[in-house]
Amino acid sequence: MACSAGPLFCALLLMLISPLTFAFGLEDLQKQLSKPAVVSGPFIQEKHLRALPQPLLSKGRFVLARDHGLLWLLQTPLRQDYRIDANGIARRDPNGWQNLPSRSAGAEQNRLFFAVLQGDSSGLQRDFELALTGTAQQWQLHLTPRSLLLKQVFTRIDISGGQFVERIELSETQGDSTVLRMPESRSAAALSDAERSDFAD
Repeated sequence: MACSAGPLFCALLLMLISPLTFAFGLEDLQKQLSKPAVVSGPFIQEKHLRALPQPLLSKGRFVLARDHGLLWLLQTPLRQDYRIDANGIARRDPNGWQNLPSRSAGAEQNRLFFAVLQGDSSGLQRDFELALTGTAQQWQLHLTPRSLLLKQVFTRIDISGGQFVERIELSETQGDSTVLRMPESRSAAALSDAERSDFAD
């Protein structure tokens, strides 16, 4: 459609309309994060407790498979493997994978990580008010708890990233917080044999 109000006005109008037309929204974020078949990489988790001067540090590796679930492989300060899939959350012990109670605090936090890494905005919207800013290359997602139960645990959750999720910060009502960083995530077309075995067991 031709603009008859003068070139300067038309240019200004285009500048105003373009951000609205091409805005990066929650559906775009979900498509971007769920596009790779497999995303994996190291993670660093810092648990900041009010009673301790230094954060508790743990490191490990994660594997997020679009059609299978999430492997959360803790390596330090202790080795412990978790798996989140359609059947719930399981922890590996010498006898294999053992299902965990679905309503435990750890299970809820791991389930939240799973939804965030997948970009499952519809799942997150059931429990949180979502506010997304930025672009596909550099975005920030702020979660404010909706339910009374979550409000008793979290004040807010802040997530940021680009092609993949790079940082998650969970701020708790009692003043503690957890910061999770995933600085070197990579995508792959398929699982390795060992990863496929972990999901199949």
